[in-house]
Amino acid sequence: MYALVDCNNFYVSCERVFKPSIKTQPVIVLSNNDGCVISRSEEAKKIGIPMGAPYFQYHSLFRKHNVNIFSSNYALYADMSERVMNILQTYTPDMEIYSIDEAFLQFKGYENYLDLEKTAFQIRKQILKGVGLPVCIGLAPTKALAKVANYIAKKFPLELNGIYKIDSEEKRIKALKWLKIEDVWGIGKRLAERLKFINIYTAFDFTQLNDKFILKEFSIVELRLKKELQGESVLKLEDIKTKKNIATTRSFENDEEDYKFVKERIITFAVSCAEKLRKQRSFAELISVYIQTNPQKETQQYRRTITLNIPYATNSNITLAKYAVIGLKQIFKEGLYYKKAGIIVSGISNENHKQFNIFHNEDNRHPALMKTIDDLNIKIGETKVKLAAQDLEKTWKMRQKHLSNNYTTNIHQLIEIDLNIA
Repeated sequence: MYALVDCNNFYVSCERVFKPSIKTQPVIVLSNNDGCVISRSEEAKKIGIPMGAPYFQYHSLFRKHNVNIFSSNYALYADMSERVMNILQTYTPDMEIYSIDEAFLQFKGYENYLDLEKTAFQIRKQILKGVGLPVCIGLAPTKALAKVANYIAKKFPLELNGIYKIDSEEKRIKALKWLKIEDVWGIGKRLAERLKFINIYTAFDFTQLNDKFILKEFSIVELRLKKELQGESVLKLEDIKTKKNIATTRSFENDEEDYKFVKERIITFAVSCAEKLRKQRSFAELISVYIQTNPQKETQQYRRTITLNIPYATNSNITLAKYAVIGLKQIFKEGLYYKKAGIIVSGISNENHKQFNIFHNEDNRHPALMKTIDDLNIKIGETKVKLAAQDLEKTWKMRQKHLSNNYTTNIHQLIEIDLNIA
C-alpha cells in the first residue's frame, strides 16, 4: 500500500502557524517579487480569488475583504517542509519526497500486522502537533490511486477527517467515476481537452480505453497511468535526482543600457549557479546566457539566448563566469534597454561521474579555492566573498513588501513570549 501525505495550502498554513489569529481569515501568499497568488486559504477561494491572480489586478478585492497578504518566505517554508519529512521518515524507510509539501510512503509487507488507517491518523496528529501543519492522507495500492484518495480526502475534510483509503474494487470504481478527467494526476489541460474530444470525461472513462489505442494516440506514460488507476502498481518510488539544469534569472529594477551593468549581473548569476552545483555535488558542461528587453515598453524588442560548450565539467565560479561573459559579448546589442537576464547551466553530472578532457582541464587549484569561498560565506555571511568582477555592494533583492519573519531559521526573528502577562 502507498500513502500520499500532502500538506493543506502549504504556504498559507506555514504562515498561520506563527500567526494563529488569521486561522479563519482569508490568506494569500504571493510569488517572487509579489507578482501573483500562489497559495490561498479556503476563505480566500470562497471570495473569488483565483490561483495565479496578479496582485495589481486584484488589489481592490484584497482590500475589500481584508485579505491577509504574505510575500513568499522560502526559507521558512523549506524548514517547515524538512520538519514534516523528518516525521514521515520515522514511519517507513520507503519514502519519495514528491514536492516541498507532499511525499509518497510505501508500506510494503506491513499489511498483515499494521492498521494503516490508524497509522495515517497518527501521522496526521503528530504533524499537526509537532509542526502545526494540517495534512491530508490518501491510502491506496498504487501511487496514482493514492493521489485520487488524497484528492477525495481534501474535498471532504469534515466527513473523512483528512484521510481516505481505497482498499476495495467498489471504492476504486466509485472514486474514478466521480473524479473528472482534468483532475487526474498527470493529465494536463491540453491532454484533458483531447480526451474530452473522444468522450472521456472521468478517470473511469480513461481506464476503459484500449491499451493499443492509448499507445497509438498518446504514449507509454498514459498507458502506465491507466494501469495504475486500474490497481496495478507500475510506478515505483523514486530517489531524489540531480537536477538536469540549474538556472538563475532575474529582472532588473530599472531598464538598463549599460553593458558593464549587465555584465556584472551575468557574472553574479553564473556564480550563483556554480554555488548551486556545488551544493548538490555536481558539475556542468554547458552554459546558456539569456538577455531580454522590456516587453511592456514600446521600444525595440530583443531577446536572445546563446549556449556554449565548456571544454571540461566544472562548478567553479571563475570558469562559469568566464564563459558567461564570452556568451554575453556575442549576444549583447548596444543601444537597447534590457530588463532581464539569466544563466542556465546544463549537461550536469554527479561528482562521481565527472567527465575529463584529454587536452583541456581546469586549474587544479579551483576546487580548494571554491571550498574555501563556500566555507567563508557560511561563516561570515552569504556572498561576502566575491569575484573581483562582481559589485561588492550590489545584492539582488526581491520585492517582498509583505514578508513574514524567518521564525525557525533566524535567531533574531524568533517569536518572543511575554511571561509577565497575567
